[in-house]
Amino acid sequence: MTYTIKECFYTLQGEGVHAGRAAVFLRFAGCNLWTGRERDRATAVCSFCDTDFVGVGPDGGRFTSGVELATFVSTRWPVSAPDDVQRFVVCTGGEPLLQLDLEAIAALHARGFEIAVETNGTQAAPAGIDWVCVSPKAEAPLLLTEGDELKLVYPQATAMPERFAELRFRHFMLQPMDGPDALANTEAALAYCLAHPRWRLSVQMHKTLHIR
Repeated sequence: MTYTIKECFYTLQGEGVHAGRAAVFLRFAGCNLWTGRERDRATAVCSFCDTDFVGVGPDGGRFTSGVELATFVSTRWPVSAPDDVQRFVVCTGGEPLLQLDLEAIAALHARGFEIAVETNGTQAAPAGIDWVCVSPKAEAPLLLTEGDELKLVYPQATAMPERFAELRFRHFMLQPMDGPDALANTEAALAYCLAHPRWRLSVQMHKTLHIR
């Protein structure tokens, strides 16, 4: 397996249940719902993505083994961190489950990392992932129907919260869709969470605070 990584960097998780937690973000290149090219956005299954996941960036690379990948990830965790602080890596994309496999999971665990994945839910998840966050997309088939966190970008006309509320997740997060209607979407998401307390509001604080 060759792992293609767009970027890998140390930051704070900016959204969802783990917002504010120090983490290494491991962004895998490629997605099955959009090419990442603007010319294809209008016809993509997921047309509102705000992430560059195409190719290899200056702080990414291609790795020929899980051990090589995990070694690279471990260089991003600060050497000054106390030993009793759990290392945390967030595998994201694109769609990380197109590449993340048992070999990489075992190697990251061997390096002491707790492993989270942020996925669109259309791919099977290999065993051993510590935190599974699924973000469904309206027109995509949902294969992963249980996990730790369901994070729904809101609103999506054919993917309203009612469609997912009874799935087997520990946490249900509603995240306002960014873009020109971000303020109205935030107000609508806030109102929905107040009316339906199963759902919690997820705000992309990294954008507000201008952190990577």
